[in-house]
Amino acid sequence: MKKSTPSPAFSFSKIYCSLFGHDYVLSKNVTHHIKEYSCSHCGEQATTNSRGRLEVMTPKLKEINNALASVHAKKIAKSKVNTTFQVAS
Repeated sequence: MKKSTPSPAFSFSKIYCSLFGHDYVLSKNVTHHIKEYSCSHCGEQATTNSRGRLEVMTPKLKEINNALASVHAKKIAKSKVNTTFQVAS
């Protein structure tokens, strides 16, 4: 017996996005230049690529963004700790 996966449910939001385009809103700042976006209607996720254009989020891009976010957070934390000001005499 062959198992079948259920087909995706009918959604007006997907039809709206296919007709008028996605309405992306910022969902996460990965670094100063790389951001993640989510469609307010259908929930599709996108991220900026190396050229600043939006790309549909894939599992590989999600993994890359998570690694970049952790490296960026460590860099910011290290720069905050190492900033010591000398008193002018």
